[in-house]
Amino acid sequence: MTAMTSPANPLDLYPVAEKAPDRVQTPNGLKLTDLTVEAVLAGKVKREDIAITPQALMLQAEIARAAGREALARNFERAADLVRVPQDLLLDTYELLRPGRAVGADALRARAAELRRDFGAERVADLIEEAAATYERRGLFAKRF
Repeated sequence: MTAMTSPANPLDLYPVAEKAPDRVQTPNGLKLTDLTVEAVLAGKVKREDIAITPQALMLQAEIARAAGREALARNFERAADLVRVPQDLLLDTYELLRPGRAVGADALRARAAELRRDFGAERVADLIEEAAATYERRGLFAKRF
């Protein structure tokens, strides 16, 4: 779902589904108000119309930031980075980030580089690189089990 232009005060949009459903679109251009049971039964709503878009997540980040929720805003921004990443790579990355799973910082740095290069996931790549440095400092690469 794609977010359109925002008002001067993003908090005026919250909750988006109630106050500004026309501001969010699916990848196929449907608005939230177009997502009805009737539309599904008529075949007008496709599978990809149910998935969230990076633009919608960035709108949520904007709203969170305006509400003073900086950490939540950064999480929405990272989520926007991940929308295009295949699920199997996401799950593998999650497993790699669990303490004691990666053999060393190079594995994490390589994954960060892959996410940055192949999917433009800058914010997530930065977070993984930060994790690599933290895991090195804390000795979390040794197998714990």
